Formats: sequence, C-alpha cells, structure tokens
Amino acid sequence: MIQKTREKFIALFGKEPLIVVSPGRINLIGEHTDYNDGFVLPAAIDKKIVYAVALNDTRQCNAHAVFTNETVSFSLEDVKPTPGWINYLMGVVDQLQRGGYEVKGFDCVINGDIPVGAGMSSSAAVEGGLVAALDHIFHYGMDRMQMALLGQRAEHTFPGVKCGIMDQFANLHGKKDQVMRLDCRSLDFEYFPFNFPEYKIVLCNSMVHHSLASSEYNVRRQQCEEGVKAIQAMHPEVKSLRDATMQQLDEVRDQLSAKIYDRCAYVISEIQRVQDATELLKKGDLQQFGQLMYATHEGLSKQYEVSCPELDFLVTLAKERPEVAGARVMGGGFGGCTINLVKQEEVASYQSYIQSRYKEEFGITPDVYVTTIEDGVTVN
Repeated sequence: MIQKTREKFIALFGKEPLIVVSPGRINLIGEHTDYNDGFVLPAAIDKKIVYAVALNDTRQCNAHAVFTNETVSFSLEDVKPTPGWINYLMGVVDQLQRGGYEVKGFDCVINGDIPVGAGMSSSAAVEGGLVAALDHIFHYGMDRMQMALLGQRAEHTFPGVKCGIMDQFANLHGKKDQVMRLDCRSLDFEYFPFNFPEYKIVLCNSMVHHSLASSEYNVRRQQCEEGVKAIQAMHPEVKSLRDATMQQLDEVRDQLSAKIYDRCAYVISEIQRVQDATELLKKGDLQQFGQLMYATHEGLSKQYEVSCPELDFLVTLAKERPEVAGARVMGGGFGGCTINLVKQEEVASYQSYIQSRYKEEFGITPDVYVTTIEDGVTVN
C-alpha cells in the first residue's frame, strides 16, 4: 500500500513525496471513559492510513483519496467545514492556523485499509497522519501529545464530534506489542506488554455502520455531565465521573432519571475496570482480563445503551466458545466491531463459526480482521 500510494502521488503531482503511516487503534477496555476524565487501555494496530505529501509553492491544498478516487482542493484562505473526508484534513489545517503555525500549500494522496465506521478510529488516523506530516515538513517541533490534542480539537470543531483524547493519543503514541494505560485527565500514560503469543486479537464487524457524529454520542456526554452536577451539589470536589464513587451516585439517585443513573453507574464501574485490567496484565492473567471485557459489554449494552442486537449477538456467540478469553463491543458503539481475544490455533474455525451463525441470523456475512499491535504514526 505504501508503494502504491507513493506511485499514485508521483503520477498525479510529478515529485517525490514524504510518506507517513498512521495506524488505526483498538481499545481493550475503558470505553466512554475518556471524556469523563477516566482511564483507557488502547493500542495502535496494523490497519492504517498512508499519506504521501509534498509542498506545491501555492496557497492551495490538493488532496486525492485513493479509496474514493476523488481529488479535492481548498484554499488556505478559505478553510471551513466541508462535507466528506476532506473535512478531517481541513480541520487539522484550521487548528494549525489558529495555533499560529504557518501552513503553505501542499499536495497529498491518502490511502488506507481501516474500515470506516468499524470502531478502529479511521478519523484519528487521518488527523494524526496529516499533523505529523506537516510538523515534519514545516519543522514545527510539536511533541506527540501536542499533535494528539490538535487532532482532537480538529475533530471537535470540523466534524463536530466531541470525542475524548484516546483515539488521537493511541494513533500517535502506539508501540509494537504494548498497550497503553492513559489517564485522560493528567495525560500521564504507561505502557504494559500485551505478551500473549498464543492469543490473537480478532475484530468481528457487525457491518452496522455507525457515525460518532450522530447525536447519540454527544447526548451521552450531556447525560454524564448531568449526573456530575447532581453529585457536585453534595460533593463539590467531584469535577467529573472520574472523581465519583458508586456511594456518591447512590446518594443522589432519587434526583436522577433511571437513564442518567445507569449512564453514570456504567462509567464509574468502567473506570475501575481499567485499573483492575492492568493489574491482571501484569500478572499475565488473560482469562480474568477477558471476564472484565464481558462485564464491560454488559454495561455498554444495558446501562450505557450503545450496543445493538447485532453486536450483542456477536458477544453471545463469543461466550459460547472456549477458545475466546473475552469479547465486547469496541469503540463508540451503535455498530462497528466486537473485539475478541481468541486462541491462535482456533482463529480460522472461530471466524468460520461467527460468519456462518451471523449470516443465518442477519442475512449478511460479517468481515473479520485478525490484528496485531504495532507502532504509532511513523514518518518516512
């Protein structure tokens, strides 16, 4: 893919480009905790976006997407939200300009194999790849966390998704065969080896397309904030659900709707599960780790209500199979993939089983991806 992207760039623009590889991400546990100042446990994976980029000595930016065979141009004097994939690139350029970084005209070709809407954060890969490319070309001297925060702001302002920092962080900080526990409040992070060679990380795509820009994602944020406000009235030190305990939530239960209570209960429990999960990784206990994943799915389905019948069915299938240590919906929800920890020698039979049972139930064959944990954004 890297070579094809480079060749396409040379064919279109007639010069040698800088190549940037920008990965998708998985999150083993810690879902919808990032915008509540909690902890997450992501990793970068081998699904990726590839950029070829070079300056063009104009005030124009020209971008060609291989996956749509479409070229879009915009002026650096007129960067504003625009429908389609170009919006993510323009969001990055806008944030650089607002931050006082000089941006000159550039050409780029963008390619990739991250399935859109599958919960692997293709949007963060698009943002992280471009900001790393422009940082390299223009010598901004940004560190990786500055790049991640800029990508997050781009997502907030142009697509309008009020995402937490996890996706952009994982995209830029990934290390091969390591997961990262990120404190989404302090932005401190720690690497933990994911050293289970007898298991593979398998993603099963429900084929239900989700869009995090849908109103439901932002509604969940508002619901969490509503719960925090109620707790704050009795406990002013509570700034977010990260600070809250189940006891404090129970104290204000009669002031909250059942929905708001459930949303907050899920998040408080999930923040603790991430802490427990890293202790299990240190001990090498993948079986108990997997049980936490199942508990997360139950919470996401019943309390946070971001699952769907297709995702619940995939997790139910996983629970029936002894070769699966754990499974859950991954990403924002409302569709996308489940993440499954599957014994390596059983991956092929598991894939066959999932695809046949799912097709019987829903009339469609799900895509299945066997992934590996890889480095974050690389500039070549």
